[in-house]
Amino acid sequence: MDLKTASAIRRLRLVSAPEAVSFLLLLVCSVLKRTTDFNAVPVMGMVHGVLFILYVIFWADAWNRTKWSLKTAALYFVLSVLPTGGFFAERKLKREAEDAVIASRARKEGVVSA
Repeated sequence: MDLKTASAIRRLRLVSAPEAVSFLLLLVCSVLKRTTDFNAVPVMGMVHGVLFILYVIFWADAWNRTKWSLKTAALYFVLSVLPTGGFFAERKLKREAEDAVIASRARKEGVVSA
């Protein structure tokens, strides 16, 4: 994995968890708006919107650089629209990045994988 591909995956990882948290906070704010006088939906909506747009931009960049299959790319996109999906995306991306590092080290050392 080259440096630009690793950076693309890292950016997507870094935005996935905050995007998930903002989605959950937006849901809480929506409930509070309807049940109390507290209305933070405009602020949380904007924060979540910005984080979601960043997620989609970084997702597209990572898909382009990693050459994921359509199924894998669709999985990461679907995870972005589920309330806790960003947490699962972050964990899966971390595992993928670690596997790429291990494979790269194995290639450098001349170890052949089965």
